[in-house]
Amino acid sequence: MALSMSRAEREEFLAGLHVGVFSVVSPDGRGPLTAPVWYTYRPGGTVNVSTGRDSRKAVAVRAAGRFSLCAQDERPPYKYVTVEGPAVIQDATDAERLELARRYLGPEGGDAYIAANPGGRQVMIRMTPEQWLTRAYSYG
Repeated sequence: MALSMSRAEREEFLAGLHVGVFSVVSPDGRGPLTAPVWYTYRPGGTVNVSTGRDSRKAVAVRAAGRFSLCAQDERPPYKYVTVEGPAVIQDATDAERLELARRYLGPEGGDAYIAANPGGRQVMIRMTPEQWLTRAYSYG
């Protein structure tokens, strides 16, 4: 039984709606910084995470130059994709922030979230996938 996903399967899975687990080496050397995050991904593109300009995530990515993200499906048959790679930090556009909020909260909830959390101090961390680890357990 093959457990690894094909390239198409892993990219389709990562593009699906999952809360990602963001992980980056902490600049203080105390261990990794790990946190649940909303993210966007389109096959062949970058993994994009929005955060505050001066957040611990942004500070750590600036120091490390990379991060990893794990997306999983907790329902049987279990699946996960972990991806790691170099990252850049750029100002987040209002359109990107709205897309991200609507992805996770729907149109009405996303619009309300953006209205309650105006931009200006938000950045988008963009990771180019370099290393992949996948598992897709199936029964049958």
